[in-house]
Amino acid sequence: MEENLLNLKNKAIESIRLSKSKEEVNQLRIKYLGKKGEITSILKTLGSLQAEERASLGKLINQIKNEVEEFINKRFEEIDEEVYEKIKETEWIDITAPGKSILRGRLHPITQIQYEIEDIFKSMGFSIFEGPELEDDYHNFEALNIPFDHPARDMQDTFWLENDYLLRTHTSSVQIRTLETLKPPLQGISPGRVFRYEATDASHENTFYQVEGLMVGKDISVANLIYVMKVLLKEIFKKEVKIRLRPGFFPFVEPGFELDINCLICNGKGCSVCKHTGWVELLPCGLVHPNVLKMQGIDTEKYSGFAFGLGLNRLVMMRYGIDDIRHFLSSDLRFLEQF
Repeated sequence: MEENLLNLKNKAIESIRLSKSKEEVNQLRIKYLGKKGEITSILKTLGSLQAEERASLGKLINQIKNEVEEFINKRFEEIDEEVYEKIKETEWIDITAPGKSILRGRLHPITQIQYEIEDIFKSMGFSIFEGPELEDDYHNFEALNIPFDHPARDMQDTFWLENDYLLRTHTSSVQIRTLETLKPPLQGISPGRVFRYEATDASHENTFYQVEGLMVGKDISVANLIYVMKVLLKEIFKKEVKIRLRPGFFPFVEPGFELDINCLICNGKGCSVCKHTGWVELLPCGLVHPNVLKMQGIDTEKYSGFAFGLGLNRLVMMRYGIDDIRHFLSSDLRFLEQF
């Protein structure tokens, strides 16, 4: 009997030693030590033996049971170690090694400057107004004092769609939508994309960005307009910028002006961007035409205002010394990654 028990122990230990996984070891535990296991079954037969033999065999069986259980636990630890060593060889990572650089997106230079301009105007108490890029004739032209037969329509080559809809030629259309919903006093800017059906060159593009500005209240004058423009340009360029005002015609302002800045690409010497004049047309502006206010039910005896349209593309060109407006829509990562 003792010899059979020792053979059973050796057989169990050898089987456990050759096991390859914890699942196999667990199955062997059940086979030998489970409720119906081979070693457990022998323990249950001890009651039929004589007292002396029962004591002797009982001690031996318990010893064998403990040895097998100890070996099972040891084998579990060995398997964990084997798995760890395998992972170290095939999947080990040096956490002190430099990581792979992550490619990150970035804001387009026009978007960066737009956000900066919004912050500047917010600091002066202006709100941000938005409007649709797909416009109707009324908001883009008629309500801005440009009736159907007005020659000023020829000044803006337009992408016309069906049913008198068009791609807006300026963000001035947002000015009308603002005056339809809000009453003076009010002040805000409207940044956005606009479209012109025209040939492109170093300083002209058929899709570009503007910021329309509007202030309507009591006793608003050209002095208010000039002050706001000077604050804007100083904050954008981080220095005093030489400007000039020229008379300009725009149906929705009276009087109207062209605000030019000294070309920062060539410092006024003349280049392709300023068309060799030393000046860049940046900002058409003026006092809001009384007809525009009257069409929105605003008392022109009580209220006046100023408006301006700032070309974002040209502003960015002056800020960073970019010599061709067409770079902005080129999708050339070599250009965009510089900002």
